[in-house]
Amino acid sequence: MALSRRLRLRLCGRLPDFFLLLLFRGCLIEAVNLKSSNRNPVVHEFESVELSCIITDSQTNDPRIEWKKIQDGQTTYVYFDNKIQGDLVGRTDVFGKTSLRIWNVTRSDSAIYRCEVVALNDRKEIDEITIELIVQVKPVTPVCRVPKAVPVGKMATLQCQESEGYPRPHYSWYRNDVPLPTDSRANPRFHNSSFLVNSETGTLVFSAVHKDDSGQYYCIASNDAGASRCEGQDMEVYDLNIAGIIGGVLVVLIVLAVITMGICCAYRRGCFINSTQDGESYKSPGKHDGVNYIRTSDECCPWLRLLGVHDSFTFDLTSVSPTPPNKAPELVLCAAFAG
Repeated sequence: MALSRRLRLRLCGRLPDFFLLLLFRGCLIEAVNLKSSNRNPVVHEFESVELSCIITDSQTNDPRIEWKKIQDGQTTYVYFDNKIQGDLVGRTDVFGKTSLRIWNVTRSDSAIYRCEVVALNDRKEIDEITIELIVQVKPVTPVCRVPKAVPVGKMATLQCQESEGYPRPHYSWYRNDVPLPTDSRANPRFHNSSFLVNSETGTLVFSAVHKDDSGQYYCIASNDAGASRCEGQDMEVYDLNIAGIIGGVLVVLIVLAVITMGICCAYRRGCFINSTQDGESYKSPGKHDGVNYIRTSDECCPWLRLLGVHDSFTFDLTSVSPTPPNKAPELVLCAAFAG
């Protein structure tokens, strides 16, 4: 009897807590609540993905479901009035009443998606969750630029660029199928080289190339979605021919000297004449007016033969016009090639 009485007293003492729990539970049920199994899905391009939106508590049997896409500061409908909207039409459906499944995702699908539920029979009528979808894109074949030939000791820059991959790819360079470190000084294998690789921009810069730097180079662009490489290109490092350069310069100087001496010789021998003399029309002494004076290249200067001039010269003295007294005499070429 005493035990039964104590049990009844203990139960009665707990009744207020029981009723409070029911009341609290009732308040929770009257508020619509949402959750997601994955709020940051990551998927490769052309695969499928699920955007999970689950109603955990609600008193409304048929709540209103809306999905919106937020991208570049703009908000558009994805699911409204029980229909798929926008560019997701034909490759998206609704499952589990509130979740979305997207097939053949593209890079343009990367965005923030917001699931909104309106439950009119609940004390808290509206709830929402956001899901950030990231679509990773494999890099395409990068464009590589490799100089074909570089003299020893000169600077050389190799470039690798790719613009389609997402996230932005990282770059690595290879020479004869051997990966190059980001800094040649960090690897004893490349102690004869002096280069730096920028994995962010894709540049490979040699401060001064060495003969050992000759070889076939290619670049690989990679991210979490995959990798692509360009075709190998050969770079040759050659020694400068100092003797050849000096010889070439000397030949040019000699040719210029011969031309200059030939012109000077021709001038001294009368191949160039003054068009006027004391302000009057001038003609060669002993020649009649209107007579063309014929002079050969041998008469002018034998140097002209070194320049390949073998024709005769014609002096047309009838075409010489007077020069005003206050004007300096003009030097004109005394002849034109005859024939």
